[in-house]
Amino acid sequence: MNFSLRTYLLCSVLLFLGGQSMAQNEVLFDKATAAYNAGNYEETISIYTQILEAGEHSASLYFNLGNAYYKQNEIAPSIYYYEKALLLKPGDPETLNNLAYARNMTLDDITPIPEPDLERLYKGILFSLTMNAWAYAGIFFMLLFVGTYLFFLGSGRPNRKRAGLISSGIALALALFCTGFAYLRYRTYEETQPAIIFKREITVRSEPNLQSSPVFLLHEGAKVEVKDSLDIWLKIQLADGQTGWAEGDALRLLKDF
Repeated sequence: MNFSLRTYLLCSVLLFLGGQSMAQNEVLFDKATAAYNAGNYEETISIYTQILEAGEHSASLYFNLGNAYYKQNEIAPSIYYYEKALLLKPGDPETLNNLAYARNMTLDDITPIPEPDLERLYKGILFSLTMNAWAYAGIFFMLLFVGTYLFFLGSGRPNRKRAGLISSGIALALALFCTGFAYLRYRTYEETQPAIIFKREITVRSEPNLQSSPVFLLHEGAKVEVKDSLDIWLKIQLADGQTGWAEGDALRLLKDF
């Protein structure tokens, strides 16, 4: 058997197995939907968990899991999965709406530090797309730049050359803009480590040990930013700027894909 034939057979097997996996996940999705519509939320969660364990990750899967946990009044898991859905599909209005309802069930009233209008606008644009979406947009506009520039070079008429030159300039500017935002989105993703509190109530302390003084209390569903770690302790920061140390088993990181 030559190398080409072995490669062909291997690819065929992988494609077959991948197709089987997708078909199986579709069946499980249908079963989970039927269970959800029947009000069997525990069964719904169990089925979606099977899909997750099979390596499937999608915004719709996390959104549906959030809905199932919300129906059972489980605050922390519902917020956790809504937040994960937003990581994969930022700005989705339905997810944001359901997340707002879930957050209304939390006990902690955390007021974020006000942001300048310009910074809020910048973040609104940056987080309107995922890193991959910005990168794909950059590639599209770069290809468009190449096409319009070739049109400019090949055109004999002044009007067409002018149109090709202007179009290529705009396409190049958009390509650089999107590529730059893809990089900024990547940096932001790498530099942040959000998490959700899962315990009913935790005491956040001034230092990473049980003998240190309490700083404040947090309850399930609160969103925090992990800034540092030491043994079993994590240094966390709230949206209002407060910081402290919490035991690591009290929370779950959102970026555990």
